[in-house]
Amino acid sequence: MADTNRTEMPHVLDVVALLADRPADALARGQVGTVVESLDDQTVLVEFSDDEGRAYAITPCLRNSLLILHYEPEAA
Repeated sequence: MADTNRTEMPHVLDVVALLADRPADALARGQVGTVVESLDDQTVLVEFSDDEGRAYAITPCLRNSLLILHYEPEAA
């Protein structure tokens, strides 16, 4: 379940991690993907790819089921 205190929602090109397993898509909690399209206010399309850049899953995800990853320091 997503943290209800988070207000930041993922947008196109954000790097995100799954907050829960998605067995139907063969994806596990913590797998990292990139948001490639906004489908509606609650849903985005996320591409999961390997180290060679080959996509192994492209699936719709609820925005609140994703954690945006940050690669630079930000104020908490």
